[in-house]
Amino acid sequence: MTLLRALGEHDEKAKRHLANLIPIPSRSCLEPGNLVGPDRAGGNGSSQHGVSVEAKHGAEVPAINREDMRVFQGNNRLRVTDWVALQGDRAALELFVLLDEANDPDIGLQLNELRQFMNAQPATTAIAVGDMRFGGVDTVQNFTKDHAQAGKALRLPFGSASLSPNPYASLSLLIRRWPENSARREIFLISSGIDQLYGGPSDPYLAEIIERAQRAGIQIYAIYASAAGHFGHSFWRFTWGQNNLAQLADETGGESYFQGFQTPIAFKTFLDEFSDRLKHQYKITFLAIPESKASYQHVRFETEVPNAELIGADRVYVPAAK
Repeated sequence: MTLLRALGEHDEKAKRHLANLIPIPSRSCLEPGNLVGPDRAGGNGSSQHGVSVEAKHGAEVPAINREDMRVFQGNNRLRVTDWVALQGDRAALELFVLLDEANDPDIGLQLNELRQFMNAQPATTAIAVGDMRFGGVDTVQNFTKDHAQAGKALRLPFGSASLSPNPYASLSLLIRRWPENSARREIFLISSGIDQLYGGPSDPYLAEIIERAQRAGIQIYAIYASAAGHFGHSFWRFTWGQNNLAQLADETGGESYFQGFQTPIAFKTFLDEFSDRLKHQYKITFLAIPESKASYQHVRFETEVPNAELIGADRVYVPAAK
């Protein structure tokens, strides 16, 4: 019997086996001191993160200077030590494009639009392509600045829910194994967001990937695409999937894109918006207020520059006070 036949979409034995392969994260592994991998925090509360700027009205995005920025941790205003526009020789970007194997395979036209988007990216952008399956990522194209080559790696998903039961476990493993360097690191995800192993609120897999991404300074963007089979028309499944994708993107400083409860007829409008977002990003460094133990702290970014809206991660990792 082949693996695909053995792991049928409604095979409860297969689901239990997959749950053993992808154990539920415990609270101890979610504690800041136990998260493995690089982070963006330095000594003395120094914290470095990406911030995007959007126009509240119209298409012209205002320029923001360091003196225009204000960062708050609670009611405390923090000192901004650096603010760099990620343009020119600072524009380096590693963009990982991920497709969920549980997606409905009827997205051929949309993949052509995704290839066009990839081809239009600047030479400073390296693109990798991967398929999410079995709680991991099959990298079908490593990072390359040959965008046409990266586009050729895109293919239709198998459309099997059993192949990708948990997209958040796949994302978490990817971030753990993604080496940090001087380039921005961002993820563009096409998925239903449905977690078959832990559907509903307070998903521990979702909580884990959000904290890993926040600590690593990785923004995650997502387009909702319908799941194949039963899960694609299970109302509570796909509504929680959309909720999870929205939370994932919002709390990591990214954006989620939806068109009702179905795969968008066209991706172009969303891809154009994402492409414009990439052109107006900055790296900010500020001094957060540490506590006695390492922790994630809520921060907010503000500016008085007219018509400017700032988007960044919901929380930042702050090491323990020394």
